This record gives sequence, structure tokens and C-alpha cells, in this order.
Amino acid sequence: MHVFSAFLRNRPALELMRRLIQEREEGATLNLAVLGCSIGAEVYSILWVLRSARPDLEIAVHAVDVSAEVVEIAEAGIYTPAMSDVVDPGIFDRLTERELHDMFDWKAGTAQVKGWLREGTVWHVDDACDPQLGSRLGSQAIVVASNFLCHMEPANAECCLRNIGRLVESGGFLFVSGVDLDVRTKVARDLGWEPVSDLLEEIHDADPSLRNHWPWEWAGLEPLDRRRSDWRTRYATAFRVSSQENVQEAPTNHSVWPAPVS
Repeated sequence: MHVFSAFLRNRPALELMRRLIQEREEGATLNLAVLGCSIGAEVYSILWVLRSARPDLEIAVHAVDVSAEVVEIAEAGIYTPAMSDVVDPGIFDRLTERELHDMFDWKAGTAQVKGWLREGTVWHVDDACDPQLGSRLGSQAIVVASNFLCHMEPANAECCLRNIGRLVESGGFLFVSGVDLDVRTKVARDLGWEPVSDLLEEIHDADPSLRNHWPWEWAGLEPLDRRRSDWRTRYATAFRVSSQENVQEAPTNHSVWPAPVS
């Protein structure tokens, strides 16, 4: 198994999260879920940005992946050259020297994520597509679902995305990237998700590992096209999720759900 991941992979998305949490009251608890957490680079990147900006907040994280192997790596928070068969050697390439120092303790080429970034995270081997996931995690102020829905057939991805949306508390935010754009647009419209315009274009264009494969090969992405009447909904990565009590959901065919991980 080889996993592509990188610390601070999409800086504009992280900056948007930083801006959004500025609204929180001093000393408040922020519940955050990262689905498809892989080897933990995204989780620790988010925590580094948010805790650096708001050290007063109690940030409680649920990090979820279907692979027990990557969850074990992520929870340990240790990255070494010997892991190159699992971890991409470019995982640190987007970090400055100061960031490498601030985020890790280094010893003989081994990087250990600092303790203040590891604390407060509960790691789960679980399935984002399982309709019972919400009962295990509870409501979240921010849910992040990056670069795994693209590996599903559209019908499965749509069901999974609807399920993911149920994790977000009313008025909370969903960040979803690496997904068929027709699927994301349809679900966002059906459920009344409000696209967040702030940094929309910067987030869309920020990840060269995706952009180099436009328009067909990866994650259903395409260059942003302002000529489309639906361009904000189509190209937004972040959405504000309102109460869904009065939203008419499309019928769900549960037979297309991937089997949950037990």
C-alpha cells in the first residue's frame, strides 16, 4: 500500500478554517471530524493551524479511516524514511523550516508530531458511508472529507456524501474535496447547503497534485469556469450546512452502500 498525503497540502482551505473559528467564544469547545484521515497529515495540519490561531479553544477531533494500517500510523504520529513504502517521501515538501520545527520533534531523521498536536484526537477505524456513523461520532461543528469519494461510483459517492452531511451540526461547515463535481453539486442543491465564497477560487486551485491531472484523471476536478450559472456551488469546497429538518431528501438506495468496517 502506498498513500499520497502531505502536510499543509491546501493552505487556503486551512486559512478558511482558521477564519471560520474566529467566531467561536473564548474557551469554547470545537468538535471536528476528519473522514478519510489516512496517515494523519491532514489532521495534524488542521490542528496546527487552528490551535496556533486559537489556543483557548478545546478542539476535540474524531479522525476516521477504513484502513486500520493507516489509522495506526496516524495515531502514532511518527514519520520515518523507512516508511516510504506506505508514506510518500514528499510528505514534508510543502513545509517551511520553521513549520518543520514547530510541528515535529526530530531525532535521527525521524519526525514525531509534537504532543500538543496529538492530544484531543480520537482515532477510529470506521466507514464514512455507514448510516450509523453519526450515532458514534455525534454532531460536529466542522467535518472534513477529502479525496476519497472520488474512488466510488457516483451513486455510492452520493449516498456517502448525504450521510457525511448528517454529521454537521446546524450552522456548521462541511469541507469536501476530491469528489465528482456533478455529485457534490446535486447533493448541495438537494440539501440546501450554502457555498462559502471566501477563498473559493484559491482553494480550488491550491493543490498542484490534483490540478496537474485536470480535467479527467483525478477526483472529477476541472478548471473553474465562471461562465456557469452554478459556478459557486459547483466549485466550492466549503459549505455551511443549515438544519435539514425541512429539506426534502432524494430517496436513498441503501443497497449501494459499501459494507461498513467492523
